[in-house]
Amino acid sequence: MRRRTGHLQHDRRVKAVVYERHGGPEELRVREVADPEPGPGEAVVRVRAAGLNGFDPMMLAGSTGLKVPFPMTPCGDAAGEVVAFGPDTETSALAEGDRVMLDPSIPGRGMFGETIPGTCRELIAAPASALVPIPDGVGFSAAASIPVAYGTALRMMEERGRVAGGEKVLVLGATGGVGCCCVQLAKRVGAEVMATGRGEWKLERLRELGADHVVDTASQDFVELVRETWGKPRYKRPGGGAAVIVNYIGGDTWARSLKVLAEGGRMLTCGATAGYDPPTDIRYIWSFEQTIIGSDGWTREGLERLLVMAADRSLVPVVHAERSMEDAHVAMRELIDRDVFGKSILLP
Repeated sequence: MRRRTGHLQHDRRVKAVVYERHGGPEELRVREVADPEPGPGEAVVRVRAAGLNGFDPMMLAGSTGLKVPFPMTPCGDAAGEVVAFGPDTETSALAEGDRVMLDPSIPGRGMFGETIPGTCRELIAAPASALVPIPDGVGFSAAASIPVAYGTALRMMEERGRVAGGEKVLVLGATGGVGCCCVQLAKRVGAEVMATGRGEWKLERLRELGADHVVDTASQDFVELVRETWGKPRYKRPGGGAAVIVNYIGGDTWARSLKVLAEGGRMLTCGATAGYDPPTDIRYIWSFEQTIIGSDGWTREGLERLLVMAADRSLVPVVHAERSMEDAHVAMRELIDRDVFGKSILLP
């Protein structure tokens, strides 16, 4: 099907959250911006929910090394309704009014919220090819929780890590969007899960997600807890330790994780929030024949699968809070202070 829709009325302006320099949450402002005009192959989406991610505070602070196109808008995730198509846009799967989720990664341009102004705005233009239909039964906030965090977790746990039923899985930093999904996916296939977090309220939420064992890293040592629960890995004596460790923290957790990774175990990583160049101990890697598996981003097929799981309720995205666009600074501060469990959603 070939569609061409008239331009939106560009004398009207719409709201967006923007920041014009690096800093903290106090730099976020709700401003009026021009209606987006869709180009060839593009569509305009009315954003009903936008999702914050771990990279948003880093982009705001200017700590990523990426060049930020000011004025910048946070959020990479979005869900909403198609309101217009640009000229000569071909589509056989979409029509105006359809509910869609946005795939944040745009080939050749980068990612919304990083190198492209993000999704916390009333209207956004995006390639029609980046729009994923939302099935019945999935709300906008749930859909906006999926792409970056849940898409990353699915690729890491299933496509790259091949986590299987019966395996012992340790998830470090399990209380954010990626971590929650890792716990959910591991339990979905029948793994035994140990998850770490800080604060009793977060540990209780991890238990509700199905974690078999929880570790409060404010007062407990995950290395000791793994050894007490699953035994200490011993040279040429299989049976101790975690078969899989999810570690996107890095820093001083990296070498310590190797100490409790089982013989033939797999360390999965998709980031390094506490430092990307930690000291390590290669002896464990060769002695216990461990495998380090990197995972980057997500696939379109993975996003579609996650929407199916959300529709049939076999995996429900964890939403920490829904807030108005005007409270973006509150949501950003919570994210910085790590006072979030799951995904924080803004409602333009």
